[in-house]
Amino acid sequence: MENKKQSIELADIFSSHAEVFKKTHTLCQEQLKAYNAITLCRTPALGGHTSHCESCGHVRNAYNSCRNRHCPKCQYIKKEQWVDKLASNLPPVKHFHMVFTIPHELNKLFTLNQDKAYKLLFKSASESLLQLAAQGKHLGVQAGAVAILHTWGQNLSYHPHIHMIVPAGGLSEDQMEWVYSSRKYLLPVKVISPVFRGMLYRLMEQAVKKEELRLSDDIKDTAQLKALCYKKKWVVYAEKPFSDAGGIIRYLGNYTHRVAISNNRLIAHTDNRVTFSYKDYKNGGIKSKVTLDAHEFIRRFMQHVLPCGFYKIRYYGFLALSNIKTKLQLVYSLLPKATYLSRLEGLSAIEVWRELTGQDPLCCPKCKQGKMVHGKPAEPETPATVDYG
Repeated sequence: MENKKQSIELADIFSSHAEVFKKTHTLCQEQLKAYNAITLCRTPALGGHTSHCESCGHVRNAYNSCRNRHCPKCQYIKKEQWVDKLASNLPPVKHFHMVFTIPHELNKLFTLNQDKAYKLLFKSASESLLQLAAQGKHLGVQAGAVAILHTWGQNLSYHPHIHMIVPAGGLSEDQMEWVYSSRKYLLPVKVISPVFRGMLYRLMEQAVKKEELRLSDDIKDTAQLKALCYKKKWVVYAEKPFSDAGGIIRYLGNYTHRVAISNNRLIAHTDNRVTFSYKDYKNGGIKSKVTLDAHEFIRRFMQHVLPCGFYKIRYYGFLALSNIKTKLQLVYSLLPKATYLSRLEGLSAIEVWRELTGQDPLCCPKCKQGKMVHGKPAEPETPATVDYG
Protein backbone atom coordinates (compact mmCIF):
# COMPACT_ATOMS: atom_id res chain seq x y z
CA MET A 1 0.00 0.00 0.00
CA GLU A 2 1.49 3.35 -1.07
CA ASN A 3 0.82 5.10 2.23
CA LYS A 4 3.12 2.90 4.29
CA LYS A 5 6.50 4.27 5.30
CA GLN A 6 9.32 2.81 3.22
CA SER A 7 12.98 2.59 4.20
CA ILE A 8 13.81 4.66 1.10
CA GLU A 9 11.41 7.18 -0.36
CA LEU A 10 11.38 9.32 -3.46
CA ALA A 11 11.17 12.38 -1.20
CA ASP A 12 14.48 11.42 0.48
CA ILE A 13 16.25 11.23 -2.90
CA PHE A 14 14.75 14.52 -4.06
CA SER A 15 15.63 16.26 -0.81
CA SER A 16 19.24 15.02 -0.78
CA HIS A 17 19.98 16.39 -4.24
CA ALA A 18 17.62 19.37 -4.42
CA GLU A 19 20.15 22.20 -4.25
CA VAL A 20 22.59 20.86 -6.87
CA PHE A 21 19.96 19.37 -9.18
CA LYS A 22 17.94 22.59 -9.40
CA LYS A 23 21.09 24.54 -10.24
CA THR A 24 22.23 22.18 -12.97
CA HIS A 25 18.87 21.30 -14.56
CA THR A 26 16.14 23.51 -16.00
CA LEU A 27 12.69 22.69 -14.67
CA CYS A 28 9.44 24.19 -15.91
CA GLN A 29 7.00 25.64 -13.39
CA GLU A 30 4.93 22.44 -13.13
CA GLN A 31 8.02 20.25 -12.68
CA LEU A 32 9.37 22.55 -9.98
CA LYS A 33 6.00 22.52 -8.25
CA ALA A 34 5.95 18.70 -8.25
CA TYR A 35 9.59 18.50 -7.08
CA ASN A 36 8.93 20.77 -4.11
CA ALA A 37 5.62 19.11 -3.23
CA ILE A 38 7.13 15.61 -3.17
CA THR A 39 10.09 16.84 -1.10
CA LEU A 40 7.90 18.59 1.48
CA CYS A 41 5.07 16.04 1.68
CA ARG A 42 4.28 15.12 5.30
CA THR A 43 6.99 17.36 6.74
CA PRO A 44 6.71 20.35 9.10
CA ALA A 45 6.96 22.69 6.09
CA LEU A 46 3.35 21.88 5.10
CA GLY A 47 2.03 22.19 8.62
CA GLY A 48 0.11 19.55 10.46
CA HIS A 49 -2.88 18.73 12.61
CA THR A 50 -3.47 17.34 16.06
CA SER A 51 -6.07 14.92 17.33
CA HIS A 52 -6.70 13.40 20.74
CA CYS A 53 -8.56 10.47 22.20
CA GLU A 54 -11.77 11.57 23.88
CA SER A 55 -11.41 8.60 26.27
CA CYS A 56 -7.78 8.36 27.42
CA GLY A 57 -6.51 11.75 26.21
CA HIS A 58 -3.77 10.29 23.95
CA VAL A 59 -2.49 12.99 21.56
CA ARG A 60 -1.48 12.24 17.95
CA ASN A 61 0.26 14.72 15.68
CA ALA A 62 0.39 14.29 11.89
CA TYR A 63 1.91 16.34 9.09
CA ASN A 64 -0.18 17.32 6.08
CA SER A 65 0.08 15.64 2.68
CA CYS A 66 1.05 17.57 -0.44
CA ARG A 67 -1.79 15.97 -2.49
CA ASN A 68 0.21 16.48 -5.67
CA ARG A 69 -0.85 13.95 -8.30
CA HIS A 70 2.78 12.98 -8.97
CA CYS A 71 3.56 12.12 -5.34
CA PRO A 72 3.85 8.36 -4.64
CA LYS A 73 2.61 8.82 -1.05
CA CYS A 74 -0.64 10.56 -1.99
CA GLN A 75 -3.67 9.69 -4.14
CA TYR A 76 -4.32 6.20 -2.67
CA ILE A 77 -7.92 6.98 -1.68
CA LYS A 78 -8.62 8.74 -4.99
CA LYS A 79 -7.23 5.77 -6.90
CA GLU A 80 -9.47 3.30 -5.08
CA GLN A 81 -12.50 5.52 -5.62
CA TRP A 82 -11.71 5.76 -9.35
CA VAL A 83 -11.31 1.98 -9.66
CA ASP A 84 -14.61 1.43 -7.86
CA LYS A 85 -16.49 4.05 -9.91
CA LEU A 86 -15.15 2.80 -13.25
CA ALA A 87 -16.05 -0.80 -12.40
CA SER A 88 -19.62 0.32 -11.74
CA ASN A 89 -19.82 2.25 -15.03
CA LEU A 90 -18.52 -0.44 -17.39
CA PRO A 91 -21.13 -2.74 -18.97
CA PRO A 92 -21.19 -6.37 -17.75
CA VAL A 93 -19.44 -7.88 -20.79
CA LYS A 94 -15.94 -9.00 -21.70
CA HIS A 95 -13.37 -6.26 -22.19
CA PHE A 96 -10.28 -5.83 -24.34
CA HIS A 97 -7.06 -4.18 -23.22
CA MET A 98 -5.50 -2.21 -26.07
CA VAL A 99 -2.26 -0.21 -26.13
CA PHE A 100 -1.52 2.53 -28.67
CA THR A 101 2.15 3.49 -28.75
CA ILE A 102 4.47 5.62 -30.88
CA PRO A 103 7.98 4.85 -32.21
CA HIS A 104 10.86 6.24 -30.20
CA GLU A 105 11.82 8.48 -33.15
CA LEU A 106 8.97 10.79 -32.10
CA ASN A 107 10.05 11.06 -28.46
CA LYS A 108 11.88 14.38 -28.83
CA LEU A 109 8.93 15.96 -30.63
CA PHE A 110 6.55 14.75 -27.91
CA THR A 111 8.86 15.99 -25.14
CA LEU A 112 8.95 19.44 -26.74
CA ASN A 113 5.16 19.62 -27.21
CA GLN A 114 3.79 17.55 -24.35
CA ASP A 115 0.38 19.18 -23.92
CA LYS A 116 -0.47 19.32 -27.64
CA ALA A 117 1.21 16.02 -28.57
CA TYR A 118 -0.56 14.08 -25.82
CA LYS A 119 -3.91 15.51 -26.92
CA LEU A 120 -3.24 14.41 -30.50
CA LEU A 121 -2.26 10.96 -29.26
CA PHE A 122 -5.57 10.66 -27.39
CA LYS A 123 -7.53 11.91 -30.39
CA SER A 124 -5.88 9.63 -32.96
CA ALA A 125 -6.18 6.53 -30.75
CA SER A 126 -9.84 7.13 -29.86
CA GLU A 127 -11.01 8.18 -33.32
CA SER A 128 -9.29 5.30 -35.09
CA LEU A 129 -11.01 2.88 -32.71
CA LEU A 130 -14.48 4.48 -32.87
CA GLN A 131 -14.46 5.07 -36.63
CA LEU A 132 -13.39 1.53 -37.49
CA ALA A 133 -15.89 0.01 -35.03
CA ALA A 134 -18.66 2.05 -36.69
CA GLN A 135 -17.93 0.64 -40.13
CA GLY A 136 -20.34 -2.08 -41.22
CA LYS A 137 -17.60 -4.37 -42.52
CA HIS A 138 -16.23 -4.60 -38.98
CA LEU A 139 -18.86 -4.20 -36.25
CA GLY A 140 -21.12 -1.34 -37.33
CA VAL A 141 -21.55 -0.14 -33.74
CA GLN A 142 -20.93 2.81 -31.50
CA ALA A 143 -18.13 1.54 -29.30
CA GLY A 144 -16.97 2.85 -25.94
CA ALA A 145 -13.54 3.19 -24.38
CA VAL A 146 -11.67 4.43 -21.34
CA ALA A 147 -8.23 5.79 -22.31
CA ILE A 148 -5.32 6.34 -19.92
CA LEU A 149 -2.05 8.08 -20.77
CA HIS A 150 1.25 6.55 -19.61
CA THR A 151 4.56 8.19 -20.49
CA TRP A 152 7.06 5.86 -18.85
CA GLY A 153 8.61 2.44 -19.18
CA GLN A 154 9.57 0.26 -16.22
CA ASN A 155 13.09 1.76 -16.15
CA LEU A 156 11.64 5.33 -16.16
CA SER A 157 12.50 5.84 -19.84
CA TYR A 158 10.27 8.16 -21.86
CA HIS A 159 7.65 6.03 -23.61
CA PRO A 160 4.32 7.79 -24.35
CA HIS A 161 1.44 5.39 -24.95
CA ILE A 162 -2.30 5.06 -24.42
CA HIS A 163 -3.91 2.16 -22.55
CA MET A 164 -7.55 1.51 -23.41
CA ILE A 165 -10.24 -0.55 -21.75
CA VAL A 166 -12.73 -1.39 -24.50
CA PRO A 167 -16.01 -3.31 -23.98
CA ALA A 168 -16.35 -6.25 -26.39
CA GLY A 169 -19.13 -4.85 -28.55
CA GLY A 170 -21.26 -1.75 -28.84
CA LEU A 171 -24.62 -0.17 -29.55
CA SER A 172 -26.22 -0.91 -32.92
CA GLU A 173 -26.76 1.97 -35.31
CA ASP A 174 -30.45 2.23 -34.38
CA GLN A 175 -29.54 1.84 -30.68
CA MET A 176 -32.03 -1.00 -30.35
CA GLU A 177 -29.60 -3.78 -29.44
CA TRP A 178 -26.16 -4.61 -28.11
CA VAL A 179 -23.90 -6.13 -30.78
CA TYR A 180 -21.24 -8.49 -29.44
CA SER A 181 -17.77 -8.53 -31.02
CA SER A 182 -15.72 -11.58 -31.90
CA ARG A 183 -14.57 -13.63 -28.94
CA LYS A 184 -10.94 -13.23 -29.99
CA TYR A 185 -10.69 -9.61 -31.06
CA LEU A 186 -12.61 -6.36 -31.30
CA LEU A 187 -10.97 -5.13 -34.49
CA PRO A 188 -8.14 -6.67 -36.57
CA VAL A 189 -4.81 -5.30 -35.34
CA LYS A 190 -3.56 -5.21 -38.93
CA VAL A 191 -6.38 -2.80 -39.73
CA ILE A 192 -6.34 -0.46 -36.74
CA SER A 193 -2.53 -0.04 -36.57
CA PRO A 194 -2.04 1.74 -39.93
CA VAL A 195 -5.21 3.80 -39.41
CA PHE A 196 -3.89 4.98 -36.03
CA ARG A 197 -0.50 5.83 -37.57
CA GLY A 198 -2.02 7.71 -40.48
CA MET A 199 -4.41 9.65 -38.27
CA LEU A 200 -1.70 10.71 -35.82
CA TYR A 201 0.59 11.86 -38.63
CA ARG A 202 -2.22 13.83 -40.29
CA LEU A 203 -3.10 15.55 -37.02
CA MET A 204 0.56 16.38 -36.33
CA GLU A 205 1.02 17.75 -39.87
CA GLN A 206 -2.02 19.99 -39.48
CA ALA A 207 -0.79 21.20 -36.08
CA VAL A 208 2.65 22.04 -37.52
CA LYS A 209 1.08 24.08 -40.35
CA LYS A 210 -1.05 25.97 -37.80
CA GLU A 211 2.09 26.53 -35.69
CA GLU A 212 0.48 24.66 -32.79
CA LEU A 213 3.24 22.03 -32.81
CA ARG A 214 6.98 22.76 -32.91
CA LEU A 215 9.25 20.35 -34.74
CA SER A 216 12.21 19.07 -32.71
CA ASP A 217 15.75 19.82 -33.89
CA ASP A 218 16.10 16.34 -35.43
CA ILE A 219 13.09 16.88 -37.75
CA LYS A 220 13.49 19.66 -40.32
CA ASP A 221 10.03 19.56 -41.97
CA THR A 222 6.76 17.63 -42.29
CA ALA A 223 8.22 15.50 -45.09
CA GLN A 224 10.86 14.15 -42.71
CA LEU A 225 8.20 13.76 -40.04
CA LYS A 226 6.16 11.63 -42.44
CA ALA A 227 9.23 9.55 -43.30
CA LEU A 228 9.83 8.86 -39.61
CA CYS A 229 6.22 7.88 -39.04
CA TYR A 230 6.14 5.52 -42.01
CA LYS A 231 9.65 4.14 -41.58
CA LYS A 232 8.36 1.12 -39.71
CA LYS A 233 5.08 -0.65 -39.01
CA TRP A 234 3.14 0.46 -35.95
CA VAL A 235 1.48 -2.28 -33.94
CA VAL A 236 -1.48 -1.60 -31.67
CA TYR A 237 -1.17 -4.16 -28.89
CA ALA A 238 -4.37 -6.02 -27.99
CA GLU A 239 -4.82 -8.72 -25.37
CA LYS A 240 -7.46 -11.43 -25.48
CA PRO A 241 -10.67 -10.24 -23.81
CA PHE A 242 -10.99 -10.36 -20.04
CA SER A 243 -14.11 -12.12 -18.74
CA ASP A 244 -14.73 -9.03 -16.63
CA ALA A 245 -13.05 -5.67 -16.37
CA GLY A 246 -11.94 -6.12 -12.76
CA GLY A 247 -8.45 -7.41 -13.55
CA ILE A 248 -7.47 -4.78 -16.06
CA ILE A 249 -9.00 -1.96 -13.98
CA ARG A 250 -6.99 -2.99 -10.93
CA TYR A 251 -3.84 -3.27 -13.06
CA LEU A 252 -4.27 0.18 -14.61
CA GLY A 253 -5.43 1.62 -11.30
CA ASN A 254 -1.88 1.19 -10.01
CA TYR A 255 -0.75 3.72 -12.64
CA THR A 256 -3.64 6.17 -12.96
CA HIS A 257 -3.00 8.12 -9.77
CA ARG A 258 0.77 8.14 -9.59
CA VAL A 259 3.67 8.70 -11.96
CA ALA A 260 6.62 6.58 -13.06
CA ILE A 261 7.62 4.75 -9.87
CA SER A 262 6.34 3.85 -6.42
CA ASN A 263 8.37 3.94 -3.23
CA ASN A 264 8.25 0.18 -2.80
CA ARG A 265 10.36 -0.27 -5.96
CA LEU A 266 13.26 1.71 -4.48
CA ILE A 267 16.04 -0.58 -3.24
CA ALA A 268 19.05 1.58 -2.37
CA HIS A 269 20.28 5.18 -2.36
CA THR A 270 24.03 5.32 -1.67
CA ASP A 271 27.06 7.11 -3.11
CA ASN A 272 24.83 9.39 -5.19
CA ARG A 273 23.33 6.40 -6.98
CA VAL A 274 19.80 5.01 -6.91
CA THR A 275 18.90 1.34 -7.37
CA PHE A 276 15.34 0.27 -8.08
CA SER A 277 13.50 -2.82 -9.31
CA TYR A 278 11.64 -3.19 -12.60
CA LYS A 279 10.00 -5.84 -14.73
CA ASP A 280 12.06 -6.70 -17.79
CA TYR A 281 9.35 -7.36 -20.38
CA LYS A 282 11.97 -8.12 -23.04
CA ASN A 283 12.92 -11.17 -20.97
CA GLY A 284 9.51 -12.51 -20.08
CA GLY A 285 8.71 -9.94 -17.40
CA ILE A 286 11.31 -11.21 -14.91
CA LYS A 287 12.05 -8.91 -11.99
CA SER A 288 15.40 -7.14 -12.38
CA LYS A 289 17.10 -4.10 -10.93
CA VAL A 290 18.90 -1.12 -12.38
CA THR A 291 21.24 1.47 -10.84
CA LEU A 292 21.34 5.08 -12.05
CA ASP A 293 23.19 8.21 -11.09
CA ALA A 294 20.89 10.07 -8.69
CA HIS A 295 20.60 13.10 -10.99
CA GLU A 296 19.77 10.87 -13.95
CA PHE A 297 17.15 9.09 -11.84
CA ILE A 298 15.54 12.42 -10.89
CA ARG A 299 15.75 13.68 -14.49
CA ARG A 300 13.97 10.59 -15.76
CA PHE A 301 11.23 11.01 -13.17
CA MET A 302 10.71 14.70 -13.87
CA GLN A 303 10.16 14.16 -17.61
CA HIS A 304 6.91 12.37 -16.70
CA VAL A 305 5.41 15.31 -14.82
CA LEU A 306 2.27 16.23 -16.76
CA PRO A 307 1.40 19.72 -18.01
CA CYS A 308 -0.73 21.80 -15.65
CA GLY A 309 -4.40 20.79 -15.76
CA PHE A 310 -3.86 17.95 -18.23
CA TYR A 311 -6.37 15.09 -17.93
CA LYS A 312 -4.62 11.73 -18.25
CA ILE A 313 -7.88 9.70 -18.14
CA ARG A 314 -10.51 10.23 -20.84
CA TYR A 315 -13.77 8.56 -21.85
CA TYR A 316 -15.14 8.01 -25.35
CA GLY A 317 -18.18 6.72 -27.25
CA PHE A 318 -21.07 5.54 -25.09
CA LEU A 319 -18.72 5.76 -22.08
CA ALA A 320 -18.14 9.49 -22.57
CA LEU A 321 -19.16 11.50 -19.52
CA SER A 322 -21.87 13.25 -21.54
CA ASN A 323 -23.44 9.85 -22.34
CA ILE A 324 -23.48 8.28 -18.87
CA LYS A 325 -27.14 9.11 -18.18
CA THR A 326 -28.33 8.35 -21.73
CA LYS A 327 -26.47 5.86 -23.89
CA LEU A 328 -24.74 4.05 -21.02
CA GLN A 329 -28.06 3.56 -19.27
CA LEU A 330 -29.43 2.22 -22.56
CA VAL A 331 -26.55 -0.27 -22.72
CA TYR A 332 -27.42 -1.52 -19.23
CA SER A 333 -31.05 -2.05 -20.25
CA LEU A 334 -30.02 -4.09 -23.31
CA LEU A 335 -27.74 -6.47 -21.42
CA PRO A 336 -29.25 -9.31 -19.35
CA LYS A 337 -26.46 -9.48 -16.78
CA ALA A 338 -26.51 -7.19 -13.73
CA THR A 339 -23.73 -4.65 -13.48
CA TYR A 340 -21.38 -4.04 -10.55
CA LEU A 341 -22.68 -1.66 -7.89
CA SER A 342 -20.33 0.91 -6.43
CA ARG A 343 -19.45 0.41 -2.77
CA LEU A 344 -17.41 3.60 -2.30
CA GLU A 345 -19.55 6.24 -4.01
CA GLY A 346 -20.52 9.06 -1.68
CA LEU A 347 -18.18 7.95 1.13
CA SER A 348 -15.71 10.27 2.84
CA ALA A 349 -11.97 9.50 2.79
CA ILE A 350 -12.18 8.06 6.32
CA GLU A 351 -15.15 5.88 5.37
CA VAL A 352 -13.32 4.65 2.25
CA TRP A 353 -10.28 3.70 4.34
CA ARG A 354 -12.51 1.87 6.79
CA GLU A 355 -14.24 0.00 3.96
CA LEU A 356 -11.00 -1.00 2.23
CA THR A 357 -8.89 -1.98 5.23
CA GLY A 358 -11.45 -3.00 7.83
CA GLN A 359 -9.65 -0.68 10.24
CA ASP A 360 -11.04 2.43 11.86
CA PRO A 361 -8.55 5.31 11.48
CA LEU A 362 -10.37 7.17 14.26
CA CYS A 363 -9.82 4.39 16.81
CA CYS A 364 -7.29 5.40 19.46
CA PRO A 365 -4.01 3.52 18.83
CA LYS A 366 -3.22 3.54 22.56
CA CYS A 367 -6.34 2.47 24.48
CA LYS A 368 -8.06 0.85 21.44
CA GLN A 369 -11.39 2.01 22.85
CA GLY A 370 -11.76 5.76 22.48
CA LYS A 371 -12.27 7.82 19.36
CA MET A 372 -9.71 10.30 18.06
CA VAL A 373 -11.19 13.77 17.60
CA HIS A 374 -9.69 16.86 16.03
CA GLY A 375 -7.74 19.29 18.19
CA LYS A 376 -5.86 19.18 21.45
CA PRO A 377 -7.54 18.00 24.66
CA ALA A 378 -9.13 20.81 26.62
CA GLU A 379 -7.14 22.16 29.55
CA PRO A 380 -8.73 21.35 32.93
CA GLU A 381 -10.46 24.32 34.45
CA THR A 382 -8.74 25.93 37.43
CA PRO A 383 -11.08 25.94 40.46
CA ALA A 384 -12.21 29.38 41.46
CA THR A 385 -10.50 30.76 44.63
CA VAL A 386 -12.91 32.09 47.25
CA ASP A 387 -11.64 34.49 49.92
CA TYR A 388 -13.54 34.00 53.17
CA GLY A 389 -11.40 36.51 55.03
